[in-house]
Amino acid sequence: MAVTIQDIAKLRKMSGAGMMDCKQALEEANNDFEKAMEIIRKKGQAVAAKRSDREATEGCVLAAAKDDFAAVVALQCETDFVAKNQGFIDLTRNILNLALTNKPQNKEDLKNMILAENRTVQDHITDQVGITGEKMELGYYEFVNGPTTTAYIHPGNKLATIVAFNEKADYEIAHNIAMQVAAMNPIAISEEDVPQEIKERELELAREKARESGKPENLIERIAEGGLQKFYKENTLLQQENIKNNKQSVADYLKENSKSLSVSAFKRVTLNAE
Repeated sequence: MAVTIQDIAKLRKMSGAGMMDCKQALEEANNDFEKAMEIIRKKGQAVAAKRSDREATEGCVLAAAKDDFAAVVALQCETDFVAKNQGFIDLTRNILNLALTNKPQNKEDLKNMILAENRTVQDHITDQVGITGEKMELGYYEFVNGPTTTAYIHPGNKLATIVAFNEKADYEIAHNIAMQVAAMNPIAISEEDVPQEIKERELELAREKARESGKPENLIERIAEGGLQKFYKENTLLQQENIKNNKQSVADYLKENSKSLSVSAFKRVTLNAE
């Protein structure tokens, strides 16, 4: 039985594959659509195995919040051309929506969840590998929980943030903090959350700088402590200058709205070189 344009169009809609791939699959399967879909999927598996050693540094980063849960996912590929394809963005969005609904605890759990047609997230990613010919992978999955959660996606879908708060917060306030995290890239919420090894590294760098500039030895430790405090101000979220008003800290901005309001968790995912 000859393969018709209508058959090709139908399989293309089902699979998302190119016209020639659909035509060849239908011919090989004698117009059996289930067998043709299997042929296309096996092609994806073959391409995925062949390109497993390639780097997938481009992609799409999306985030969203739903009640007390917020998630961010990054679906990665090899080129920006594929990353901007609507089908690729839609797949990323579908994976994110699945995470919001099911709240998986880690990336592997998310990859193994059923997305559609009784097939897992990883199966659908592999299908796209066959369609595009590029390596693809679920690069990142992060989540936060709290009485209020929010998400921010920077234009271009390469950077997104999620933030949780310790109590109910106004949408605009929460959104501004998510933008703060995106713009200023803090390493921790407060100085208490900075790992000890980073504190020691910053103290040692400040000591070396002070000695190189000829400061007296009896002042070295005081100068180093001052350098550490400057590091906290620049790199911990609550001590950073508020991007909406650089005359106040983020902590002061939050207290301006509620004396007990604070950030309980945040995540920032980016595919941009920084």
